[in-house]
Amino acid sequence: MDKQINRNLLFLASCLALISTSMSFAIRGDLMGVWGDVFSLTSEQVGWVTGTAFWGFTLAMVIGGPIVDIVGMKRIMGMAFVGHAAGIALTIMASGFWTLFLGTLLIGIANGFVEAACNPLVAGMYTDNKTKMLNRFHVWFPGGIALGGVLMYLMSGAGLSWQLKVATMAIPTILYGVIFFGQKFPQTERVASGLTMSDMFKACTRPLFLFMVGCMLLTAATELGTNQWITSLLENVGVASILVLVFINVLMASGRMFAGPIVHRFSESGMLLFSAIFSGLGLYLMSITSGYAIFAAAGVFAIGITFFWPTMLGYVNTKMPETGALGLSIMGGAGMLSTSLILPMMGKVYDGQVQAAIESGVAEAQAGLVGGATTLSYMVVLPIILVAAFAYLHFVVGKNKTEVAEKAEA
Repeated sequence: MDKQINRNLLFLASCLALISTSMSFAIRGDLMGVWGDVFSLTSEQVGWVTGTAFWGFTLAMVIGGPIVDIVGMKRIMGMAFVGHAAGIALTIMASGFWTLFLGTLLIGIANGFVEAACNPLVAGMYTDNKTKMLNRFHVWFPGGIALGGVLMYLMSGAGLSWQLKVATMAIPTILYGVIFFGQKFPQTERVASGLTMSDMFKACTRPLFLFMVGCMLLTAATELGTNQWITSLLENVGVASILVLVFINVLMASGRMFAGPIVHRFSESGMLLFSAIFSGLGLYLMSITSGYAIFAAAGVFAIGITFFWPTMLGYVNTKMPETGALGLSIMGGAGMLSTSLILPMMGKVYDGQVQAAIESGVAEAQAGLVGGATTLSYMVVLPIILVAAFAYLHFVVGKNKTEVAEKAEA
């Protein structure tokens, strides 16, 4: 008798794999300054090391997306496990820029394979509630960042080494590997529905899909670029900046857990417009706030970015299901590619602003505050563009689709 597909265990293992992915973000965010000091790296170099994880992710999505239907999701997850294990080990043993670069790259590739396999896995297992379950799955991205952030804060307080901090990623990695190894995986939606590879590739060239890819470049940079740099940018605001990161991600996890009723009430495009408005407002407020008030500003930003990533994926997979696993991979890959590019740019802006402030006679700590605030204020441009894009999606594209549907029913 064929082994039955256990949706609960597959979903659990997917969440654990995403925790491995997201913990790497919290750990890198905590260690960016440490690596700069230990290995004598500039902020721009640290941005390139950290950005490697994002374009490594993109590389894996580009490879994994087209072949996941061919080799199966289980093999892709096996590749993710190997990448995580090797990347963790190499990062722990790093001796400088290039070993850090390679270790972070391997972890990024593993993270990409997790998304390439788990997004179509979740969408395929829960075809009637795709956006809801994708949001619930992606609870564990901010959830893992919050968990990792708390661990980093406690381990720093205990004076533990940065290598031990990196090693904590091994725990969820081993757990998801063990669970996935014994499970039967379903077919992807594309295979199950009988769509050809040609149909899927053709669907990914349509104007609306390309429009969403363009928006993904900006939503991901807004969310992930800011979150990855935030502990450094807010280092001198008067509170422990790692706790600001934890606070943002706890709010995000809570919001995604209850995304179902919100999606039903507002629609995906309405949620995206709402998200763009609040993320822009939150970035602006963080750029002008210090002390404990930073938590209020960060809360506004968290409300804004909570639904960006999973709702972008849910919109594409619900409105354009023929794009299949490839469409999800292109979206995720585009998001991570844009983040890999924005990180060194943010580092360069920060370094330049800090140096300019110091040269004008500002104390070093105050110069860091100025540099962080200016960098955040520059990032506000991205959600401003998104407000216009999502207003078009909601009021123009959404209205046209509704009119077409009504005419078809008539």
